[in-house]
Amino acid sequence: MRLAVVSPFVDRRHGTERALAELLERLARDYACEIHLFSERVEDLAVTRSSTAAAGEPGRIVWHKVPWVPGPHLVRFLGWMAANGFLRWWQSIFHGMSFDLVLSPGINCLHADLILVHVVFRRLRELSLGRATEELRQPGSLRDAHRRAYYGLLTALERRVYSDRKTSLAAVSQHTAGLLQQYFQRDDVRVIPNGVDTGEFCMSARAERRDQARRNLAFRDTDFVLLLIGNDWRVKGVPTILEAMAQLPALPLRFLVVGDDAAGAFREKANRLGVLERCHWEAPRPEAMDFYAAADVYLSPSREDSFGLPVAEAMACGLPVITSSHAGVSALVRDGVDGFVMCEPKDAQKLAGIIAQLYGDDALRRAIGEAAARTTQQWTWDRSAAEVWSLLQDLTRMKGRTTLRSESPS
Repeated sequence: MRLAVVSPFVDRRHGTERALAELLERLARDYACEIHLFSERVEDLAVTRSSTAAAGEPGRIVWHKVPWVPGPHLVRFLGWMAANGFLRWWQSIFHGMSFDLVLSPGINCLHADLILVHVVFRRLRELSLGRATEELRQPGSLRDAHRRAYYGLLTALERRVYSDRKTSLAAVSQHTAGLLQQYFQRDDVRVIPNGVDTGEFCMSARAERRDQARRNLAFRDTDFVLLLIGNDWRVKGVPTILEAMAQLPALPLRFLVVGDDAAGAFREKANRLGVLERCHWEAPRPEAMDFYAAADVYLSPSREDSFGLPVAEAMACGLPVITSSHAGVSALVRDGVDGFVMCEPKDAQKLAGIIAQLYGDDALRRAIGEAAARTTQQWTWDRSAAEVWSLLQDLTRMKGRTTLRSESPS
């Protein structure tokens, strides 16, 4: 099967991009797909540049580098849409290249055969517009205005693309499938949860790297480290975590926040709450295992999260996790058994209570973490890739029948 895959970038530092890298690796290796990846940037994935690849070689990932358009994210996205569409047209017209299917993680082109939905921007836009009454909003902020405009554009594209039943949709969680049905009346969405690499993310690797990881981040042995990895920190629940920390002044808490969001407003809030000196801000990097190794608890009281891959990775490492029912991964977590699920993600008092309980009970921490690691043994990328492969085969057969019908004499 020859696939065109359209994604702005692929790496293993971000949730959606990590999931795509794991999928493409397996589609090429295990299912002998010939994958043509149209992307601006590719890291942490074995690819062949298009200039050196021979046509018709199954089991390879060929990278067609899409020109990068500089500017704000909104401008870059518009440039990306135009550039990847032009490059695929060029390959078709001048190199005679055709594809069995076009696959996209999210809206990266207007006519994909299959979209793997990792986020529903209409929901994020609703949350963004709701910031008007929140403490962290900065009136007149260009960043806020830009984010709202960007979400507005993607919401309009979602309405056009997701409402078209000619485009098949697969969601990473039942939560996301529910949003697609609510907003776009799509009751035909296949749910294919993300996986986790339990070879890389495991209890033994965390234990082996723990001391060095904590030294590198200047944590003391007595520090109780809370970890969150992700972007859009307001939606991920950083304000609630800061408020919970403020309610536990006697505990030696440290908060490790990893992501690309602007920290200014969050630092100001942490300063007002008297917890700024207990916060540590880090940029993401490929070796995410070091962050899990340094932590004692993973926190993600998300207001919206299609899945929540770092939650799954933290569980595989044997970390107790606290997430919310607004995260897709929560459907796979047994509350109080292999993690904790908050029904109200803004309930700082509830969050503080769980943190205090975990801090004061080593046996509970260990039992929850060990149960979490056992649970994630079932969440493999091989299983996820097999389900995507099955769906791709179904779509190929459907597309073949449609072509035969359209070519048959009337």
